[in-house]
Amino acid sequence: MKQAILDRIRVINKYVTNKLLIHIAGKNLGLFAILSHIGRKSGKIYKIPIIVVPVQNGFVIALTYGKKTDWYENVKAKGGCTLTWKKRVYALTNPEFIDQEQGMAAFPGLFRLGLSMIGIQYYLRLAKITE
Repeated sequence: MKQAILDRIRVINKYVTNKLLIHIAGKNLGLFAILSHIGRKSGKIYKIPIIVVPVQNGFVIALTYGKKTDWYENVKAKGGCTLTWKKRVYALTNPEFIDQEQGMAAFPGLFRLGLSMIGIQYYLRLAKITE
């Protein structure tokens, strides 16, 4: 999808869809999680619903709006974030973009098909901080 269209969808989701999804994400429903990050300018804590899949020692996130998002810039600036997934909270670090093939391979078949159909090209891998 073209970035201009993604930007419009992002704004709608920010004010409508995310407000609804935040109540079900992070629980035992599918691949939705809550990513918590700290604003690099404001210092405020933000929470957003995302599509995520666990991988060895971390998680892969489908970047549904592309690489240029405020939340990614905040995660990059702080070097990490927290993720609530399946009612557990994970501290994550080392955000790194991975190629589309690697990112798609991390997701189950039906999700791969859906991500491919809507044209998701970018994926982010974050490592779990081990205690």
